[in-house]
Parts: sequence; C-alpha cells; structure tokens
Amino acid sequence: MKSGLFAFLGFAFFTSAFAAGSASNPGADLPSVQTVDYVDLTRYVGKWYQIAFFPTRFQGSCTIDTTATYGIMDDGRVSVFNECKKPSGKTKSISGSAKIVDRDSNAKLKVKFFWFAPAGDYWIIDLGSNYEYAVVGSPDRKYLWILSRTPQITNSLYQDLVKRASSQYFDVNNLQLTSQLLP
Repeated sequence: MKSGLFAFLGFAFFTSAFAAGSASNPGADLPSVQTVDYVDLTRYVGKWYQIAFFPTRFQGSCTIDTTATYGIMDDGRVSVFNECKKPSGKTKSISGSAKIVDRDSNAKLKVKFFWFAPAGDYWIIDLGSNYEYAVVGSPDRKYLWILSRTPQITNSLYQDLVKRASSQYFDVNNLQLTSQLLP
C-alpha cells in the first residue's frame, strides 16, 4: 500500500521532481523555448486527454487514460486535477493549482501539487486555434506533453505537433504514447 502511494505521489504532471529538474538548463546554448502568443484561460480550462509525454519518474506507471482537468479559481489561479489508470486498473488522481507567471500571454504557469514542494514550469508552446490540442513543455526541454480535447488525434496532427516540438529542440524520440482506452 505504501509503495503504491509513494509511486503515485509523482503521477502528476508537475511535482517537486519536475520543479527541481526545471531549475537546471543543460541546453543553455539552445534558443529559448517559445510559448504561444496568448492563451484565453476561459477557453483553455476543461478536460484534456494526454496523447503523448516524456516519461518521468514522478508520473510512474500512470500511462493509461491519463487526463488533466483545469478550472479557474476565485483567486485567479488555475485548479488542476490529474487522473489516470495504472496497468492494474486502479485509478489514481491528484489535485493542485497553477499560478499564472506571465499575465501578458497566460502561456507560462507554475504548477504546484504539494505545499512543501517547489512549483514546476508549465509552458504552453503550441495550441490549436479552437483549443482542440495543446503542447506543454518546460523551458529546460526535459518535459513535454501533447494534450487533446479528445482521447485520440489523427496521426497527421500528431506528426505535425511532434515536428513543431522538435523545431524547438525537444528530443521527441523520448515521446511515449498514452493508452487512451476511454470511449
């Protein structure tokens, strides 16, 4: 039981391991990661399905039916609720909040799941014109998620998103597809 709890504590997209990893920048000689120009948070909130991601120790074996649901809180922060299924079929979830770091674009946020842990970078680097997909990464390029409003996207769209992430020097060879078994 305890080992499962500890494994899950890292499930979320951003925990202290993520924040600590975001602090160093091994690709300092690369151009800075560019975010989208503007994110309308009222359109961004809602449920997103994880299509692909860079595997992380904190996400562990949460690789099935992974979703993130966002909302706007009264204090202006963004609520975060992440949920997944482990291969055993057990559902795991975690709640946190995100603070908007760049109010001009709303594309740079800091996400926190535990009061004692540092916040992790959540940069929106690609976004569909109808908010049908999003690509989220970190400025050090260690983390990358491809998200969609639907459990699946076309292979053509997936390849386009991968190509655009690669153009920002993310090592897309590290991407792992998420099993979305939801209807």
